[in-house]
Parts: sequence; C-alpha cells; structure tokens
Amino acid sequence: MVGLAFVAPMVLGVIALCLIPFLYVIWYSLHDWDIFTGAFDFVGLGNYQRLLTDAVAHKSLGVTGVFMIALMVVNIVFAMLLALLVNQRLRGITAFRAIYFSPVVVAIVAWVIIWQFLLAVNGGVNGFLATVGIQGPNWLNDPNTALISIVIIQVFKGVGMNMVLFLAALQGIPPELKEAARIDGASPWRSFWSVTLPLMSPTLLLVMILTSIGALDVFAPIQVLTQGGPSNSTLVFSYYMYQTAFERQEFGYGSTLGVVLFVIVLLMTALQWRLRKAWVHDEV
Repeated sequence: MVGLAFVAPMVLGVIALCLIPFLYVIWYSLHDWDIFTGAFDFVGLGNYQRLLTDAVAHKSLGVTGVFMIALMVVNIVFAMLLALLVNQRLRGITAFRAIYFSPVVVAIVAWVIIWQFLLAVNGGVNGFLATVGIQGPNWLNDPNTALISIVIIQVFKGVGMNMVLFLAALQGIPPELKEAARIDGASPWRSFWSVTLPLMSPTLLLVMILTSIGALDVFAPIQVLTQGGPSNSTLVFSYYMYQTAFERQEFGYGSTLGVVLFVIVLLMTALQWRLRKAWVHDEV
C-alpha cells in the first residue's frame, strides 16, 4: 500500500493527462468536427480512408522516414565518438564535456532561433564558408539543404545526452576485460567491436529508441524555421498533423493523423524491442 501511494500521483497524472485525452483523440478521429458551426458528425472510418489517398500525408511520411534514419545514424555515431573521446584522461576534458552537454539544457525554441541566425544567407555559417572561398547556399529555403539543416540542428541539440549515456556505459565496462583482449593481441578496433560495443548494446538500444521517438515527434524546429517548406521538403508527419488540426481547423482528420502517428511510434518501438534479442548483450 505504501508503494502504491507513492506511485499513485504519477499514475493518476498519466491517466488524466495522457490516457483519457488519447481516448478522446480516437473518438474525434471517427468524426467530422467543425468548431465554427458546432457540427460533430460521425463518419466512422471515413477519415482513415481519406488518409489512404492523401498525397501530402504520404509525402510527409517519406520525409519523416528520411529524417528519422538520418538523425539516428548521425546522432548515434557522433555521440559514440564523443563518448570515446571524453572517456580519455585528457587535460580540459571536463570542460569539453560541459560544452557538448550544454545544448541539452537550452530551451528548444531559443536553440532553434540561434540556428536561424547562423543559417541565414548572410549568417555565421555562410560567413565562415566565405572566408575559405565557398559560396554557401540558402540553407533553410533550398529544398536540397533544408532537411539536412534540421537534422544538424537536432543532432547538436541532443547529442550531449546520448554522449553522457554512452559514457556511463563505457565506464561501466570492467577494465580487466579490455586488458585481457589487449593481452590476447586484439587491436584497439577489434577490442571495441568485440568487447566494448557488445557490452554497451543495452545502452545503444535505449538511445536508438529515444532518438527514433524524438525524430517522429519533432515539431519546434519545423515550426520556427521552415513551416514544412520549401516545397514540403521538411513537412514531417507531426507538423502536417498540426497544420491539419490547428491551421485548417480539421480536428477530426487531424485526430486521425495523431492516431496514426501513435501507431507508428508504437510499432517502431515494439520492433526495436523485439529485435533486441538478436544483438543486445545478455538478452535471451
């Protein structure tokens, strides 16, 4: 009873603020809701049938997939390299850790606005490129670079947290295992691939799940920087849901998109959890 009393506030909060609203979203997705006229008409699966022929929704799903894969690969690889670096006993390494972790605690909107200035045509990034004789593009208004820019912004925002998680995993590996591999003649790369990485795999799974969920529900950078443009090149599914519900006031169809996004997140997480037995250390 004491244990239940301690968890009761959190459970009640989840029920009131997450579960019940989500059930309402499912109910709204079965209706055509016009808030101006007050019409609330039951259409069954009509909104879901509309989604099957919605070309913009299909494009946004493709953009979301590209964004998620790019963010996961770049973020995880960069975070792993940083963790290996800050795990060394080097002079000034503590300050280096703090610098790379600091974006994690910066408000997302403030972080995005800073990058908006940096990526402007006459901003800091193009100014630096001009000093070495390179003509920088219009990063946020070019369909070829807009999504890449969003990926870079998100990587630098979240890589510090993943770096800390990987660092904790690295420091939890018994040093005698690495020493045994070295004595047996393993090269540093072989030791990392056969000893370090397998022992870090539970943390790697956690980072993959968190990063993929974060990629699927990205919103603030899109809203502040590109509004889904140019030419829908950054129109991720979560932002298309926002446009549908709150800009076009189509709350029924917007709720449908929300349900679909939830299902996608659930399936992605379940798939990663299911596949963990094939590569995560000590999972059977």
